[in-house]
Amino acid sequence: MPLSMHSITIPVFTRQLTNLSTLLGIAAANAEARKIEQSVLLGSRLAPDMFPLSRQVQIACDTVKSGVALLAGVEVPSHADDETSFAELQARIAKTLEFVQGISAAQLDGSEDRTVTLKRRDKETHFQGLAFLQDHVLPNLYFHITTTYAILRHNGVELGKRDFLGTR
Repeated sequence: MPLSMHSITIPVFTRQLTNLSTLLGIAAANAEARKIEQSVLLGSRLAPDMFPLSRQVQIACDTVKSGVALLAGVEVPSHADDETSFAELQARIAKTLEFVQGISAAQLDGSEDRTVTLKRRDKETHFQGLAFLQDHVLPNLYFHITTTYAILRHNGVELGKRDFLGTR
């Protein structure tokens, strides 16, 4: 099958968010077994100026849904950032996956040449679609999933590389 914007986005995002959900499931079971309040892990961070675990998951989801929406030329769904448990974060991942998997190949294919405008608080950045995916969306997604993994490992959750990769 030839590469297309759909084939290099939706399957990758689906796998990575599914892996992230699995990590959260392992973390929830670990917290229960160790009698640790979920809020302790969800509020953990690697450094004082970094976002906590819960925000890392929210941003991973936001990165995927915004990236797909901008590439497909559709409205970005809005989700409140109010999750306070692993189950709620997994529900957010599920909502994100439902949105992403509802985007058709016809909506994404050809977007590699589409101009995408990323609006931030203080500026707008313009990308061509493929560069947006490669230089912004994918690195951000992997950063926030990796940070989630690192926070969990740092807090004693028994995870390995295979858990991160989804090949356990």
